[in-house]
Amino acid sequence: MDVTAVLSEAWTLYRRFFGRFVLTAAVVFVVLDLLSAVAGTTGGDVAAAIVWGLLSAVVSIVGFFWVQGALVEAVRDVRDGSVDLSIGDLYRRTQSRLPALISAGLLAGIGIVIGFILLIVPGLYLLTRWLFITPAIVLERRSAGEAFGRSHELMKGHGWSVFGLLILTFLIAIVALAVVRALLFWLPGFLELWLANLVAHSLVAPFVVLAWTIGYYHRVDVAATETP
Repeated sequence: MDVTAVLSEAWTLYRRFFGRFVLTAAVVFVVLDLLSAVAGTTGGDVAAAIVWGLLSAVVSIVGFFWVQGALVEAVRDVRDGSVDLSIGDLYRRTQSRLPALISAGLLAGIGIVIGFILLIVPGLYLLTRWLFITPAIVLERRSAGEAFGRSHELMKGHGWSVFGLLILTFLIAIVALAVVRALLFWLPGFLELWLANLVAHSLVAPFVVLAWTIGYYHRVDVAATETP
């Protein structure tokens, strides 16, 4: 897998359909980041902090994986150069895949965290091995369990290039998030927590998902030629 080609295609689609991707992410992050901002500004009210924190956590789990799935659907929709589905359609198509997305995402998250606690290398290995779980669930309609195996199958033999894609997208995301938040530092407390995160997440998350999904497509195409 050519990481440069993947990032180039992802950037081209991101620029061409910028509004489409950003709005797809923003319709969910506007709620997730609002709840997070409220939870972060409860002051010394412990009860309120617990209630808002739990509500934010539950909604964020569902919303985070739903927006990921919808963005994967958006990539599939625009790869032919045109927009055929509304943003509502993207979320409706992904809705039936939510249980698999959430269960796979939580299991992967637990495994990766344990890997990082034990030693950094196992965590990075699992991140690389499971990079294509979401596309496998959304685009191939795989179950959560099947998606782990499918992602590993696509990564096998190309681990270093998949790892390179993972690291480069993380670095791009970290820099972009830092720049956006630095530009919005002047906002007052609550608005900075809400709007800075909303803008940052809506701009950065689509590109990361786009790059990983394009990487998935590249691996699927190559795997098809490798199959006897």
